[in-house]
Amino acid sequence: MVGACDTQTPADGQANAVAPANESTAAAPAAGGKVDRSHKGEAAPDYPFADPEGVKKTLADYRGKPVLVNLWATWCAPCVKEMPTLEALAKRESGRIEVLTISQDLDGPAKVVPYFKKAGFTTIEPWSESDLRFTTGMGVNLPTTILYDKDGKEVWRVAGAMEWTGDEAKALLGEV
Repeated sequence: MVGACDTQTPADGQANAVAPANESTAAAPAAGGKVDRSHKGEAAPDYPFADPEGVKKTLADYRGKPVLVNLWATWCAPCVKEMPTLEALAKRESGRIEVLTISQDLDGPAKVVPYFKKAGFTTIEPWSESDLRFTTGMGVNLPTTILYDKDGKEVWRVAGAMEWTGDEAKALLGEV
């Protein structure tokens, strides 16, 4: 079973409610987002994303180390459910794989920073990309998670939520 959110259109605005963010209030997602290898070998996009202070980076800034990019939003229930498992994964893989959670919220840091604070995340960072270049440019829905190798080439992507601390994720991450 795969759970996913579509991208939210700017004209509709975003919901004001923030879904539960910590392990005690959000159930872990079911294992089994859909793994897609059809983009294997494609170069990472050069879309900019920013920290809460507006300092911009691109995926090229992380070359030399595998990078797991999670595209998500605070209004996307499957996204929110998998965030605690991404936090745990980032702690476990620290030094080996860089885990980047890049929010697609239109309000950027105004939505993402309070969510991170409430959730108590200390390892993953509240990156934002409110221009939606990742989702529109890559033609993906939320959540989507993409693994890039140390040279910035795509290995695979997962459409839908995944239990990132489970055996399936561990096997997939073993590919880099």
